[in-house]
Amino acid sequence: MTPLERAEAKFGWKLVAPTILILGLLILYPLMYNVYLSFFDVQLNGYKTFVGFENYIKLLTNTDYYSAIGTTSLYLLGTVVGTTLLGLAMALLLKDPFKGRGLVNAAIMLPYVAPVISVVFGWQFLFDPISGVVNYLFVDVLGIWSERTNLIGDPDSALWVVVLFDIWKHAPIAYLLILSKLVSVSRDQYEAAAIDGYGPIGRFFHVTLPELYFVLATVVLLRLIWNLNRFEDVYLLAPNVQTLPIFTYYQAFTGVIDQGLAAATSVIQLAVLSVFIWFYIKKIMKW
Repeated sequence: MTPLERAEAKFGWKLVAPTILILGLLILYPLMYNVYLSFFDVQLNGYKTFVGFENYIKLLTNTDYYSAIGTTSLYLLGTVVGTTLLGLAMALLLKDPFKGRGLVNAAIMLPYVAPVISVVFGWQFLFDPISGVVNYLFVDVLGIWSERTNLIGDPDSALWVVVLFDIWKHAPIAYLLILSKLVSVSRDQYEAAAIDGYGPIGRFFHVTLPELYFVLATVVLLRLIWNLNRFEDVYLLAPNVQTLPIFTYYQAFTGVIDQGLAAATSVIQLAVLSVFIWFYIKKIMKW
């Protein structure tokens, strides 16, 4: 390096040093401290006893942990697939300009930008077993159900309510990402495909879908990363749905508190997240 290049490199490090320091204090230190805690039996008075891998062994023999993994897997599958498909469907329907499309786009984005606490209360009212709209519609109006049901109170049905809520709330961001790519696809490609004899379905699979591979992969991976960490939506709407973040919270702060075990849970979750993040950086960001 020339003296000028070395001076510029030093100046660059000086510029980013405050950011690195802040990120280290706010992100890296808590992560490392959490890994440290996972090897200890942590008492409420702050006293810690080193137990090695005992927390991990206890966790891997805990049936509730595997139940949380199963719940999380169903939650991820339902929300990621549902969000992506709904976002794609809306983008395909609204890709062509029409009068009032700006208002329609604004209405679609409302669930995503609305405060989560307000929309959660709205959904709890909708599914209320006594005065909720859902029970009234399916029991009193359509007669599909024979009696009113507390869908949020039952953990089995509550999971699917949470999945529907997540799809409804986060499909707009998938729609926005897919639409931004969809409107940039040249019409010449569709005209050439039509000349070759492809109908609407053929044009979708041979023109639209190949153009959307990058965006769809981005949406799927980001939704996996975000939803594996999703806490507030699930806990506020249905705290009886024990995904991994909810399971970790209960281990750390409720009942028989075991913060060492909770730390071990979050360390394993961090390892899984790291794989997704590595794949996203390695593959998606290079496409």
